[in-house]
Amino acid sequence: MSCSITTFLMFEGKAEEAINFYISLFSDSGIVSITRYASGEPGDEGTVRHAVFSLGGQQYMAIDSAIKHGFTFTPSMSLFVTCDTAEEIDILFEKLSGSGKVLMPLDKYPGLKKFGWISDKFGVSWQLNLK
Repeated sequence: MSCSITTFLMFEGKAEEAINFYISLFSDSGIVSITRYASGEPGDEGTVRHAVFSLGGQQYMAIDSAIKHGFTFTPSMSLFVTCDTAEEIDILFEKLSGSGKVLMPLDKYPGLKKFGWISDKFGVSWQLNLK
């Protein structure tokens, strides 16, 4: 079986802001394509109908849901980032945790040299690990 798998992030009005924030943090990142809701469509005009973006060469999809849901992101699904240097992990931890929530402080843990887990200001969960 030959299938492709892409992480899909659903926001409620903050997709483009989140995408722009994320691509500012990682090299080899950018918006591949983006379409917005037009007047008269189910979503709020100008918000993201569908976007494809890349972070560190890995592609993701995102939308601003036209339907309001009683749920958002959960830490049980997270983006795991392996950093090559302590400087990289420190910078990412600082920026991603700003206005977010620290789930596990950046520290040494059993079997991990330097690790931190946060939920960013958009509710997306990130695990940051030093290689």
